[in-house]
Amino acid sequence: MNGLSKRLIACFDVVGSKVTKAEKFQNNIHIGDAASMAKNLYAQGIDEIIFYDIKASAEKRKLDVAVVESVGKEVFVPFTVGGGIRSVADMYSVLKAGSEKISIDSMAVRNPELIRAGAKAFGRQCIVLSIQVIKRGKSPKLASGYEIAIDGARIFTGKDAVDWAKQGADLGAGEIVVNSIDRDGTCSGYDLEIIEAIAKAVNVPVIASGGAGSLEHVSLLFTKTEASAAIISSMLYSTRLSRNFSVHEIKEYLVGKNIPMRACHEAGSSS
Repeated sequence: MNGLSKRLIACFDVVGSKVTKAEKFQNNIHIGDAASMAKNLYAQGIDEIIFYDIKASAEKRKLDVAVVESVGKEVFVPFTVGGGIRSVADMYSVLKAGSEKISIDSMAVRNPELIRAGAKAFGRQCIVLSIQVIKRGKSPKLASGYEIAIDGARIFTGKDAVDWAKQGADLGAGEIVVNSIDRDGTCSGYDLEIIEAIAKAVNVPVIASGGAGSLEHVSLLFTKTEASAAIISSMLYSTRLSRNFSVHEIKEYLVGKNIPMRACHEAGSSS
């Protein structure tokens, strides 16, 4: 196994100022206030937070910068923001609002040069390519068997997931988030097949998203794939689970499985 420390990430799917949780990108239910939840998870020792304004692209509007600012004031760990980012100027506005990294998804599919422009302006370490993938079965057009979707899984593009991830990395994306539509919010485990396929195909860190519902799911991700980080949102605050987990509890379990984890920062629980 790669000896680098693995990361645990909370992902906020935000509508207005509220964090929501969905299942397979549908039926979002409100969980809580984004700024308050960020403050709590920072205190627990979360490694990073990703914030998506999930309706910005579909509604063809800019991201709500005021909400980004309210969350950014509460956390002192890497903070990635995405949703409705169409230009380098939009990227600058969210960086100025307190984010350290910019996530682009649907707009990058529509305009791949946005990845290159962002990497040139701010460095590739600031550019995160988020991709929505759904399992279709292998075909001449989909060699990996997975297709790329955009606009919150509302539009399917015909693009092969692995090919798009490779193109994104070549254009300058510094990280890739693999969002499984099939596993999203199901708490049934990550889609290890596509995560590993993409991790092997690119030379940048891969973040797994969609499906975490148990400690074993996270352990399997890190022992069976080369993913660098796990999004664990449902485990932290989903109402669909019989119980939620603390960040410290998850890290303690993984360290017990000999998986290298980052220590909790000073504001969180000791590890």
